[in-house]
Amino acid sequence: MPSLADTYYERASGMLARARETNGPAIARLAPLIGQSIARGGVVHTFGSGHSELISREIIGRAGGLVCVTGIIDPTGGFIENLPGYGERLAARYDRQYQLNPGETVIVISNSGKNASPIDVALYARAKGLAVAALTCVAMSKVTPSQHPSGRKLPDVADHVLDNCGVPGDAIVDLGGGANAGPTSTLVGCSILNWLMLAVAEWLRSNGHPLPVLRSQNIPGAIEHNRELAERYRGRLSRQLA
Repeated sequence: MPSLADTYYERASGMLARARETNGPAIARLAPLIGQSIARGGVVHTFGSGHSELISREIIGRAGGLVCVTGIIDPTGGFIENLPGYGERLAARYDRQYQLNPGETVIVISNSGKNASPIDVALYARAKGLAVAALTCVAMSKVTPSQHPSGRKLPDVADHVLDNCGVPGDAIVDLGGGANAGPTSTLVGCSILNWLMLAVAEWLRSNGHPLPVLRSQNIPGAIEHNRELAERYRGRLSRQLA
C-alpha cells in the first residue's frame, strides 16, 4: 500500500500535468498582452489574500523572474478579506502609491474565488482599464457561495481565467474520518504563474525586446545587475530592490 506522501505525489503530479494542458490556451492569449505592456514600460501586478498571498509573491523579486512584477499586499493577511469595500480601498491605496495603469495586467489569486477582497481588487483594476487574470480553482468556485455584495465570484469578473485544476477543499489525500490532507493550490498555482512568466519572456525575446530578468543575489555582480534593472521601475514596485 503506498504511503500518504506517495499518494500525494502521484495525484499531484497528475494534477500538474492537467493544469499544464488546461491552461495552455489562456497562457497563449495572456503572454502577448503582458509582453506588449512590458515592452511599453508597464508592470505586472499581483494580489492574493490570505494563503494565496504566498502564490502572488512567487513571481515578485524572484531570481530568474521578471523585475517588473509587483504586488498589492494586504497588511491584515486576509483577516478582513470579507469586510465590504475593504479590497477596493486596498487597491485604491496601492494605486495612489504605485499606479495601476491602463493596458497593464493584474493577476488576482483566490483558490475559492468567493471572497470579497480579490473580487474588489479585480473590479477596481478593470475600471481602471487593466486586464484581469484570475488564478483560481474553477471546481471550487462553482460550489461555494460568493461573499461579495454583488453575488459574483472571481471568474465572473476576470478577463482571463487560469484554473489550478484542484478539488473543492484543496486537499487531495484521504486520511479517513472525513479528514483530508495534501493541498495542491500552492504547488500548481506557482507553477502556472511561472509558466506564464516564461511565456512572456519568450514573447519578449522573440520580438526583440530586452529581458529584464533578475539574477540570484548569490552570484557575483548580480546585486548590481538587479539594482540597475529595478531603477527603470523606481516608484512602481511595492518591493523595491535596495
